[in-house]
Amino acid sequence: MQRRAQREQRDQRAKRLHRVLVCAAAVPVMLVAAGCSSDSGSGDSTDKAAKAAASASASPSPTVEAAAYGKLPEPCKVLSKKTLKDLVPEGKSGKEGKSDDISTRGNCSWNSLDNNGVKGSQFRWLNVSMLRFESDVARGPADKLAQEYFEKQVQDAQATEGAKSTKSEPVPGTGDEATAVRYELKKKEGTFKQQTVVARVENVVVTIDYNGAGLAGDKSPSADDLAKDAKKAAKEAVAAVSEANGAGGGKASGAPSKSASKSPSQSASKDASDEPSGGASKSPSKKPASKS
Repeated sequence: MQRRAQREQRDQRAKRLHRVLVCAAAVPVMLVAAGCSSDSGSGDSTDKAAKAAASASASPSPTVEAAAYGKLPEPCKVLSKKTLKDLVPEGKSGKEGKSDDISTRGNCSWNSLDNNGVKGSQFRWLNVSMLRFESDVARGPADKLAQEYFEKQVQDAQATEGAKSTKSEPVPGTGDEATAVRYELKKKEGTFKQQTVVARVENVVVTIDYNGAGLAGDKSPSADDLAKDAKKAAKEAVAAVSEANGAGGGKASGAPSKSASKSPSQSASKDASDEPSGGASKSPSKKPASKS
């Protein structure tokens, strides 16, 4: 009996030892399983992040339609010799204004003084200005920027300080849109009759400033005649812009040029106040005084 009891005790101890060993062996397996599960989760997270990054990089960048016209003609050559002879008969070669980028902006002016001595003199002043805009992702397409500037030029001409008898009218058949503004300015030399024609063709704005005065007792020129000549010059200048860009208008097939994002559109807005609508009324008063 005693031996039997001892055998049963040994069997029970063996069973308990077996269970301990089995549990001990299971612990590393569980740890390994837990480790594998953790690695698997980390991998899924990395994959999701990579997919999100790839999706973000694949999103298209903002685009804007490229400018139609990419260059400007030489400002002193936009008008024919005949037109210059009619508008500034005593004018010599035009004086080209300074420009930091001739493909973006340019202007040229002419003076004419027909001095008839004691019978008086006829003075004429003509200025052609061109401003080209580039498309900008932040600010919009080039033709829209040009239209905004066109409207500002017209408003500036209409609001000229000291102007009398101001009138405005559309000019059909000149670019995409055109407006003529006329008024009179009285100065010590005489009464100057000013004509400003602002025209837009695609992304280019052309401004013609033309004025005349009878000095030293000579009669004043006809405002209607001056207006007719200014409109003729505007139509000719607009045609020169289109011709300079070829039959296809010079429209780019791809994205705007590198300068599109900053310089042309920003410099255009920055220098808007320096355009001819303000300067036209100043130059004539000084020129004839020194010659008469």
